[in-house]
Amino acid sequence: MSVELTSGRNVLGGPLRACSFDPLTGYFRDGCCRTRGDDEGQHVVCARVTQEFLLFSAGLGNDLITPRPEWRFAGLKPGDRWCICASRWLEAWKAGVAPPVILEGTHEKTLELIPLDVLMACAYQAVRPDNG
Repeated sequence: MSVELTSGRNVLGGPLRACSFDPLTGYFRDGCCRTRGDDEGQHVVCARVTQEFLLFSAGLGNDLITPRPEWRFAGLKPGDRWCICASRWLEAWKAGVAPPVILEGTHEKTLELIPLDVLMACAYQAVRPDNG
């Protein structure tokens, strides 16, 4: 099995940006949604998790809410950014509970499973105050 790291490109073709340092995310716990051959889950989608998604994921056996101190995991809350598995994100999308995606932090490997137009339709848009 190959354990080589994949490239550091995002779904838009640019450099892969960090997803989150607090909480510290990523398969390598380096803040980025990078992957390699032994990452069976393909933790490549940088998402801003929602309560609906967290409950959906927990219902499928992946509880991301409950703190796990033994893994140095404080648990996620709505609004946290997290590298999630592409297949789980797609399941959530089909169920109508996909969390918004941070495109610049989402690894290009995601495109092997999820079309770019679907990701773009679910892109996170930060609310910015009106300067006028």
